[in-house]
Amino acid sequence: MLYEINEKALKLESEGKKIIRLNLGDPDLATPPEIVEAAYASMKAGKTKYSSSYGENKLRQKLAELNGVKAENVVITPGSKWGIFATMFLMMKGGGNVIIPTPYWTAYDLIAKSLGAKTKLIRTELENDWKVDIDKLESLIDKDTRMIILNNPNNPTSKVIDTKTLDGIVEIASKKGVTILSDEVYGTIAFTKTKSIIDYDGDCKHILSNGFSKTFSMTGWRVGYLIANKPMVDNITKLNQITINNVPVFIQDAALKGLELHKQIASKIKAKYKQRADLASNKLSEAGFKFTKPDAPFYVFPKLDGLNSEKFTLELLDKGVAVAPGTSFGDYREHFRISLTAPDDQIEEGLDKICEAAK
Repeated sequence: MLYEINEKALKLESEGKKIIRLNLGDPDLATPPEIVEAAYASMKAGKTKYSSSYGENKLRQKLAELNGVKAENVVITPGSKWGIFATMFLMMKGGGNVIIPTPYWTAYDLIAKSLGAKTKLIRTELENDWKVDIDKLESLIDKDTRMIILNNPNNPTSKVIDTKTLDGIVEIASKKGVTILSDEVYGTIAFTKTKSIIDYDGDCKHILSNGFSKTFSMTGWRVGYLIANKPMVDNITKLNQITINNVPVFIQDAALKGLELHKQIASKIKAKYKQRADLASNKLSEAGFKFTKPDAPFYVFPKLDGLNSEKFTLELLDKGVAVAPGTSFGDYREHFRISLTAPDDQIEEGLDKICEAAK
């Protein structure tokens, strides 16, 4: 349904209808000019050849320094999505099962199924602040469980996993010998402190996936990274060698420039999206929606009792606003996801139309 909404929105736009696009997590903010200039300078310097499938040493060393690990624990990938796929391919291609809390980014489930693996979904609820039930999680682990996937902060709820819950998940995974793959692509621009999976383990037994798309408005650049133990990094690199070979060096140089300006860039992005999150929270609260206030960009996942979100989103699209139905993220028919990734005036207009449509 997520993709159906997007295709219909594109079709309506092609017919000349104005659509406020609040359905995708693609930041409207431009890539900072310093990053663009760094890529241009790198290309002019001739850095357009094949390179290491591990990634450029300078970028790996900078990421290692920022994350408190060694450079040998870092591998550069063409976007965080590839890093997630590559990890799941290596760990799940022989079968087994993976445990995923919902609501969730459905790519995790689709990747697992494409590899012939089974997914075990553990439902979380708005009414319980989206907390994972630790006892239920433990009961789902069996001899065939190879991985637990966490998305922290979460898409679509923008909720950060509280420290106590995360401690419990890590303790169970470590006790059972199950690897955690933690997708933390929104972590560095979260409004609240987000504990990382690598804070638990200097040996990198668990795996961190991250990227530059959200923090630096670089969605189309396709550059991300994984932090893992050296054997996993070596195996990801071998997969890179027979598939993508390497992320273009000029893109890696641009990413490095982003890291050098990280505090400056991230603080501006956080401030902008916090302003938008507060606006959305105020309007949705006044309209009677239930939701948890976002801990991070870019999403709000409101609920209205009795709502059929698929019908609601299609009707809303006819009114000129695209959002994603809750069923795109699991069995959440009374929810829908709003992406605060359009210009401010469009967001305000879109929120007003959403609130009006819900009356």
